[in-house]
Formats: sequence, structure tokens, C-alpha cells
Amino acid sequence: MKIPESVRKMPKVELHQHLDGSIPPAVTWRIMKRYGLNPVQSLTEMKKLLQLQPDEEGSLLAYLDKFHFPMWITQFYENIQQVSEAVAVEAARNGVHTFELRYAPVIHVYAGLTIRQAIRSVMAGLNAACEKYPRMKAGLVVIAMRQHGPHVAKIIAKAAISEAEYLHNRIGVVGFDIAGPEHDNPPRLFASAYEVARRGGLGLTAHAGEDADPSYIWQAIEELGCTRIGHGCSAVRDRELMKRLARDQILVECAPTSNYQTGAVKPGERHPIYEFIEQGIPVSVCTDNTTVSRTSHAQESAIVAAEIGMPALREIHRQSAKHTFIGATESWKKSVKGAHPAKATRG
Repeated sequence: MKIPESVRKMPKVELHQHLDGSIPPAVTWRIMKRYGLNPVQSLTEMKKLLQLQPDEEGSLLAYLDKFHFPMWITQFYENIQQVSEAVAVEAARNGVHTFELRYAPVIHVYAGLTIRQAIRSVMAGLNAACEKYPRMKAGLVVIAMRQHGPHVAKIIAKAAISEAEYLHNRIGVVGFDIAGPEHDNPPRLFASAYEVARRGGLGLTAHAGEDADPSYIWQAIEELGCTRIGHGCSAVRDRELMKRLARDQILVECAPTSNYQTGAVKPGERHPIYEFIEQGIPVSVCTDNTTVSRTSHAQESAIVAAEIGMPALREIHRQSAKHTFIGATESWKKSVKGAHPAKATRG
């Protein structure tokens, strides 16, 4: 679609974007070529392996399969730093002023990095990008993968706290999330990990209701304490849940293009973001994975603006900025009067 210049230039807030699915194809290609790991002979062919093709849309499995090749290169500190910087620079060029990047460190330690090193590599890349684009503020949301189980999630939560934003002069970890296959992995199983993250002052969000029923969203709110929900598409099927989201002003991180591509929203259906807006539920316009979805921050904003108009879109981004986890950990630190994080997480 044609993106109006006003949309390109407007300040944007990105609260839900994954590192692995957003690495610019040319960057992945360049690193693969450097190590002789390219599975195909041209960048054009490589793009087909990294980007969801039109005939692949509608399947979450096909969507997730696109994360296969980036993992070949994101096992080394320098590579992770480089791709993180590239993703953040692309966001800044799209007018993003508040940028939260999501990342599951445990799937990047196969070559010997520790979890903390894997986390720090992304922070290094974000810091480099923000030096180039000082108007942009950034933070890292650490993800635990559901399929690895609750015990690993608790380990990840502790590692995330050890690199919390309030322990750094610049960019640090600001939030905690769970992602991966929803079915048979209900949020309630990860309550202990979220308790660790909460005590450590991290913002709490969870992928819920993308590929599961509204009960998973209820669990994320009531048993995990989430103040934001990733995707949350199935919420529109539960009137009481919609009221709860509106009453408590729990923000839903919406990614229109991705949701159609994964089958979370069926072709021809109106995207839930518009009903959320109508019901007074705060939302953010997100990309999820710019490379996999063949989209950009400007494009996702343009899609929403076409439905609700530019003034409403600007207001969404203004309100989204109030829900960012960036800077919130410093406020938490002050609220506990400077208590050492180890004390806050003991118990």
C-alpha cells in the first residue's frame, strides 16, 4: 500500500517487535556469506526463505518456520550485536521514538554464550543504534519460551533482572514475556517466573490469545499480573474480558499484518484492534516481525490510519508511550528506596 508521508514522519511507539524475525535480509545475507553459510546463491532467493510468501499465509507453523535461518548466525556476540543495531536503526528510520525489542536469549546460546552474554549482546546493539539516533529511547523485553518449561522460564527471569535497566546508565532489560506455542502451555504454569520478574521490577507482558482461547488472556492478567497482552486476538469473544481490559487499562499489543498471516485473524474478518479501540481498551500498533511479515512500522501505522484516520492514529501512539516499560524500572527502584535487586527477588 502507498504510505502517506505524514505517516512516515510521525513519531511512533513500537512495543512488540521480535529481533529474530526483524533482521533486514541484506544483513542476514551479508553475515551468512562471510561464514560461507548461505543455503542459496542470491539475496533474492534468501528473501524467500526469510519472508513469508503469499501462498504460505494463514499458518502459524509456516510463519514460525521463517525463524529457522536467522538462528544460524545469531549464536555469536558480535553477530547478535550487529543485527540488533540494524533492527533498531531500521525502526528509527521509520520514525520510531520509543522502541522495545523482544528477544529469547536461551535460543542463542548453542555456541557457548551464557544467557547473560546473549542478553548483553542485544543491549550493545541497541546502545549503538541510539548513539546514531539519539531521539530514540530503547529497552529490551526478555522472552522465555513456553516449550522450554516453567523452570527454564524462572532461570530466564532471574537473568533478565540481572541486566535490568536500573542497573545500567544506558539501555537495559525493561520487561519479561513468554512466547512460543500456546496450546497445552497455559500462562498459569509460568506464575513463579513472573513473580520473580515482578519482584525484580520488570514490566510484565505475555503472548496470549493469539492461538488460544480467551482463558489464556484471563490467566495472563489474573495469575501472571500482566499489564499488557501480546496480540490478544481472542479477547473479542469474551465480553467480560473486554470490560476487564478496558477497566484496568490493560494495553493490547496489536500487529495487524502478522495476525492475518498467522491465521490469528481470518481473511476478511475485521481486525480486533478496531473493537478494542471502540471499547476503550488501550492498544499499540506493532510490527511483530518486520522481515517475516514483509512490513514496516510506517506500513502498520498506515493500515490503521486508513481505517480510523490520522488524528486517532496519533493519539494511539501518544497513549502507547504511557504504557512503555522503558524508564519504569527506575521508578520501581525509587519505590523500594534503592533496595538491592537481590533483596527484592529473595523469597
